[in-house]
Amino acid sequence: MHRRYNLAHLILAIVIALVLTPLMVSAAPQAQIAFSSERDGNFEIYVMDADGKNLRRLTTNGHDDWDPSWSPDGQRIAFTSSEARNVVGGRPQIYVMDADGKNLRRVSKNPFAEWEPSWSPDGKHIAFTSTAGRSTADGHWRIYVMDTDGKNLRRLTNDAVDDWSPSWSPDGQRIAFNSRRDGFGLGIYVMDADGKNQQRLTENPHDDWSPSWSPDGDRIVFMSERKGHLKNYEIYVMDADGGNQRRLTNSHHWEWYPSWSPDGKRIAFSSKKDGNREIYVMNADGARQVRRRTKNIHEDTDPAWFDPAFIPAFAVSPAGKKFTMWGWLKQVD
Repeated sequence: MHRRYNLAHLILAIVIALVLTPLMVSAAPQAQIAFSSERDGNFEIYVMDADGKNLRRLTTNGHDDWDPSWSPDGQRIAFTSSEARNVVGGRPQIYVMDADGKNLRRVSKNPFAEWEPSWSPDGKHIAFTSTAGRSTADGHWRIYVMDTDGKNLRRLTNDAVDDWSPSWSPDGQRIAFNSRRDGFGLGIYVMDADGKNQQRLTENPHDDWSPSWSPDGDRIVFMSERKGHLKNYEIYVMDADGGNQRRLTNSHHWEWYPSWSPDGKRIAFSSKKDGNREIYVMNADGARQVRRRTKNIHEDTDPAWFDPAFIPAFAVSPAGKKFTMWGWLKQVD
């Protein structure tokens, strides 16, 4: 009798699982891609499902908004906006808004241009680029970091040439960035999160820039014009130490601003292969490069991924939660 009782309960559990699993899958939040588009007259921040569906605009103003960067928990988006009218010259500043476009607030309030925000994996800091005249009056671009409310500002780079495009490693220990130092062309560098141990990863006479870390921290994807005579940018990838550099795209049109999917399987980027800049997605090995996610006559660029199934366990949300239930289930699985 006891064995029959256990068998009956096992059968019942299987039936319930078969019934509920499709409902759970359909209810799972979709992966999102935020991007910048000028389809409504000027650049605004948009977001869509990773398959290109469910498009919606998040910002609505007469100024340009670009460079979206998700908070690790997906609750907020940092971006650059030229809306700071009370800043000398209308220079761009860093803004933060909720993921639905509400609760907009400016977090950088300086008489200098500030752009390219990159959210730290623990959700506590934002690295960004600034025209760092604030201390040296030389006007060079520098990498800075601040708390997400704009406080506790500190400079990470102070070279005699421009540094920009910061990108945090998944463990929060390092930051990749661009620089023209060392007598080569524009290259990809990496440093500790406190600005120490700066070292170059790429060395060639052509430009390499816009680095983006893979979710496992083992690789960095970037754009480069090293193809030479064609003078157009392609998407490349390398190991995190600069080794094993290889090209992923092979087009006669420019490909920009790669962004790794949180599962590490795909890369989003912007390309002009169909006449104007659109958002595309390809596999991380460069295969199947023709999956276009946007289609309009205006410019779409600056893609940034977020997937609620891959929220870092140490990501801090505004409510102080560590992670969502779906992200937790995915990590346990």
